[in-house]
Amino acid sequence: MRIRVSQIKMPLNHKIEDVIARACKKVKVNPSEVAEYEIVKKSIDARKKEQLQYIYSVDLILKGQQKLRVKDKDVTIVEKKEYVSPIPGEMPLQHRPVVIGAGPAGLFCGYLLALHGYQPLILERGKQVEERKEDVEQFWETGVLNTRSNVQFGEGGAGTFSDGKLNTVVKDKFGRNRMVLETFVKFGAPEDILYQNKPHIGTDVLFDVIRNMRQEILALGGTFAFSSCVTDFTIKKERLTGITVNDTEHIACDVTVLATGHSARDTFQTLFEKQVPMEAKPFAVGFRVEHPQQMINENQYHTTDMSYLPVADYKVTYHAGNGRAVYSFCMCPGGHVVNASSEKDMLAVNGMSYRARDGKNANSAIIVSVTPEDFPGADPMAGIRFQRQLEIRAYELCEGKIPQQLFTDFEKNRISSGYGTFESCTKGDTAFANLRTILPEHLNQAFCEGMHGFGQKIQGFDRPDAILSGVESRTSSPVRILRNEAGESSIRGLYPCGEGAGYAGGITSAAMDGLKIAEEIIQKYKAEWKV
Repeated sequence: MRIRVSQIKMPLNHKIEDVIARACKKVKVNPSEVAEYEIVKKSIDARKKEQLQYIYSVDLILKGQQKLRVKDKDVTIVEKKEYVSPIPGEMPLQHRPVVIGAGPAGLFCGYLLALHGYQPLILERGKQVEERKEDVEQFWETGVLNTRSNVQFGEGGAGTFSDGKLNTVVKDKFGRNRMVLETFVKFGAPEDILYQNKPHIGTDVLFDVIRNMRQEILALGGTFAFSSCVTDFTIKKERLTGITVNDTEHIACDVTVLATGHSARDTFQTLFEKQVPMEAKPFAVGFRVEHPQQMINENQYHTTDMSYLPVADYKVTYHAGNGRAVYSFCMCPGGHVVNASSEKDMLAVNGMSYRARDGKNANSAIIVSVTPEDFPGADPMAGIRFQRQLEIRAYELCEGKIPQQLFTDFEKNRISSGYGTFESCTKGDTAFANLRTILPEHLNQAFCEGMHGFGQKIQGFDRPDAILSGVESRTSSPVRILRNEAGESSIRGLYPCGEGAGYAGGITSAAMDGLKIAEEIIQKYKAEWKV
């Protein structure tokens, strides 16, 4: 019998044995009757200033046949939701599946296909994660950009250089979320991601997880081709029959998964020219905003004693007077602002945290919603043109250095002369400039209004010396590649997948979408060919 005990409240200083003892007491069983236990969820309750506490949910697996001896809304009998692998279909394939992109969507799609014997070919325009890491660090040190191997492109996708957040708001009745988390643990992620309320891996640990996952796919018969950018698609009678790599190599295919990530602008242009059905979609733009991590800790926890507490995070939203939504995105506790550019003479920033989250600053993107009505032009590529315009302005402000400004100077429309009481934590060269010239003015106004609104929720959020870096333009894909309920484009054989195709928003949801598309392929086709 598996009994779930929720709302187990524990003081900050406690041991896991104390949690289990309290759960047993609530269920009225002797600890000796418990065969095993599983922590389901762990979170912090910081609502009361005088009573910080941890809240647990725990599953107790009892020995033998037992009867539930207590009636309590926080005690229930549950069945563990297991991920069920799909049953292979009967339609023959002439070629093994091709997966374009080795981000979370492509990796998890490729991994499930490999587990079922489909020996996928995974194409990635960037380099494998070890070499990619070197290219990115060299870019931050020298400013010399490799347009095929950077923060956006390469094994692991854009999320590799981020906080490694694994929470998602996607409703999951198939167990894909748990399967994603368990797979990460299998390949080296810490086990606490299985139960933390807001799990994160950290970019340093994610490097090893991605490498280990690649090695397993290879062992299962899959193949990786790095520095392999898909430059053309062969479509005959509304069916994808082949792809071209690096303008030279033609690969015949009957099933291709398009998991390119949100920054594959050249690929989107090619698809648009090939008349693959797609549309512009809403996204958001803004700036990275840094505060001292200590300030965030004290505001969220109402204490300076961090002995038994993780560094604090936040999530804030505001509805501006002009109708714009303003909100935080990809908050990085104890993290760094990074130059995340992928195209020459354009500049975009992102946030990144290591597993320890021990940097002196917190940073988050504070972004303002934009819709296709804001873009010049009405075609599906209009959002990309809008992003590029912002990134060109950001680049030109400081000749490629990350432009920065204090919030008070942003409001007063003037260039800052120096930092306030704390320094910026950035990866990449910086310079002071007037960020007010990057976004359209109605977005600037919404941004300022939102900052002051957040200051009502988190004291000091709108402090004059909050550090702004620009521009945050890659929050999500500006396009959606249309697909049917089976995940397939009207161009048969093409399966748009993940964040770049417009169906996910973050590492976990992209990985889950990768599993979903792999399931559709497995259920339709059988794997009977030789590489």
